[in-house]
Amino acid sequence: MKKIISLLLSVVCVCCMIGCAKGSVSDVKIDYGTSSIYSEDDMNEAIEIIKDKFNTGSWRGFELQSIAYSSDEKCNLDNLGWLRDLAEANHMSDEFTQCIMFESDFHTPENASAEWNPDADYENYQWWLARTDNSEWELLSWGYC
Repeated sequence: MKKIISLLLSVVCVCCMIGCAKGSVSDVKIDYGTSSIYSEDDMNEAIEIIKDKFNTGSWRGFELQSIAYSSDEKCNLDNLGWLRDLAEANHMSDEFTQCIMFESDFHTPENASAEWNPDADYENYQWWLARTDNSEWELLSWGYC
């Protein structure tokens, strides 16, 4: 019986470690806000890109808690110009015609790397995306701008 319990505990520990191999996006609260520019489908396409980024190794053990559309006011010509300049500097297309920004809240793991406070909550972390005439969104910037 002790061997069976030990085996089961080992399996549970391995499963927990595998689950921490990337960021957690399973229980994310989504706030679409109100937009006269973008549909919920438009926003979902952008949110999936953010979630995909959050699932990369650099976000290992982080828990994404919420994503919220910022506002239509952030989707202005000044921000679009900034994103075009950023894309050009990174040898990407600079012909973007639309931009969108989301803010997220997340929690860091206890063993967070040096640039993050361990076991801490971060709020209003920005994610900036752009696209050309309803093409696919491209994630161009993230962080505190």
